[in-house]
Amino acid sequence: MQPDNLIFLGPPGAGKGTIAKALVQKLHVPHISTGDMLREAVASGSPIGNKAKSVMEAGELVSDDLMIQIVRERLQNPDCENGFVLDGYPRTVPQAVSLENLMNEWKQEIKRVFLFEVAEEILVQRITNRRVCPKCGRVYNLVSLPPKSEGVCDDDGEQLVQRKDDREDTVRERLRVYQEKTAPLVDFYSERKKIVTVDGAAGIDRVCEIMLNTLDGE
Repeated sequence: MQPDNLIFLGPPGAGKGTIAKALVQKLHVPHISTGDMLREAVASGSPIGNKAKSVMEAGELVSDDLMIQIVRERLQNPDCENGFVLDGYPRTVPQAVSLENLMNEWKQEIKRVFLFEVAEEILVQRITNRRVCPKCGRVYNLVSLPPKSEGVCDDDGEQLVQRKDDREDTVRERLRVYQEKTAPLVDFYSERKKIVTVDGAAGIDRVCEIMLNTLDGE
């Protein structure tokens, strides 16, 4: 039986990370984000990790070639034996082609690509209302998950802050870049009949139920 190799695709604020954390507990596979892969590669001290570290410290973007090396290294870990949920990778069609080549080399495949669809105004509202504790990193949302006391973290009383990339002008630019660079992946995976569209505005339990039913039906 093929492992549950899954990709979560969708714009910033679509809920990919939140749903992934819930789904992996049911599938017993790791949730792997681009940030996770980069941090683990750097922490490992491997030649690939050291190369990524030098690129990042120089303030440059990690190239597609280096990212696929990092992906290869991460997906060879024992926790990926039964599959994985990739969140934030691939971001471009060249990355998707490299990942497909890697899967072919391992005689595996991407089982499903779950496409999260959410109206732009909902995305903007979600992200611009996000607040973070600078001390412990806990994330809140002023609309859907507010702190008990206005403006301060429930855990340590620290004043909550808004990240620069969560401000409205930045959010709309991030969404524009997504449409330009990442949305073409929808066509790529649609041609391969891998896409399953889910409503990112639905509840966590409902989205997970749809995903599990899709996987069980194969």
